Amino acid sequence: MLIASTLLLLTTLAGYSLLCTASPFGTCRTCRGFGHKVVLDRKGRPRRDKPCRRCKGHGKRLRVGRRLTNHSRAVHRAGTR
Repeated sequence: MLIASTLLLLTTLAGYSLLCTASPFGTCRTCRGFGHKVVLDRKGRPRRDKPCRRCKGHGKRLRVGRRLTNHSRAVHRAGTR
């Protein structure tokens, strides 16, 4: 049981690291990739609001795994100079 759960965990981590390598940017969860907040006007129709603060209007965010990879590379580079 312990071996199976460990193998499942390692497989999941390997898959996520491959995803972060192949596609480092994910859709912003706040604006759902639109780049701006969508609000409803008085008649109930959607309209564009100001640009999303989280992704700065791009609609994409750097994934957590990619951010960790970039940080570990920077630490390694700084330590080997």
